[in-house]
Amino acid sequence: MDISGYKKIIRGLMGDYRYDHSVNVALEAQQLAGIYGCDEEKAMTAGILHDVTKEFSKDRQLQIITGGGIILDDIQKQAPKLWHSISGSVYIQTEFGIDDSDIINAVRYHTTGRAGMSLLEKIIYVADYTAQGRSYDGVEVMRRLSRESLEKAMIFSFQFTFNKLSGLEQAIHPDEIFCYNEIVLHKN
Repeated sequence: MDISGYKKIIRGLMGDYRYDHSVNVALEAQQLAGIYGCDEEKAMTAGILHDVTKEFSKDRQLQIITGGGIILDDIQKQAPKLWHSISGSVYIQTEFGIDDSDIINAVRYHTTGRAGMSLLEKIIYVADYTAQGRSYDGVEVMRRLSRESLEKAMIFSFQFTFNKLSGLEQAIHPDEIFCYNEIVLHKN
């Protein structure tokens, strides 16, 4: 299926805001793929599908996750905001027949990152932060950094996320910490 087919399908699964966001992430992912030498079609596909289950009920997300044989860890159980990326990665396999592990992982880890991320995974992670329509303190810095280095942009995003989560006394998923540490340890 091509990007226009996926757009038609997801249009019926989400409201205007989420649909526009998904289209913007796909476009941003395409631009980043062009800059960093990644397959632009795969980037657009992962970008358009990254939030495919975001507006599903929590119960439906959990059904998809458990149906996919995934067992949530203790932090994930307490953080429903992370579920859509996990359920989305299962959903695109079962409903769309996507078997490209790079696209599946890009959807799965677009919220937390992880150690050993592929170029596509990093692009989708960053594109979700930098797409048109995003407005938060630091978004322009994040956009500038995304054009210099995906890793610099990711470090900035982790600093933002860690400060926010620790300020709210919420757990930080180990995938985020491992990803951050890997980037920092290998940045030179």
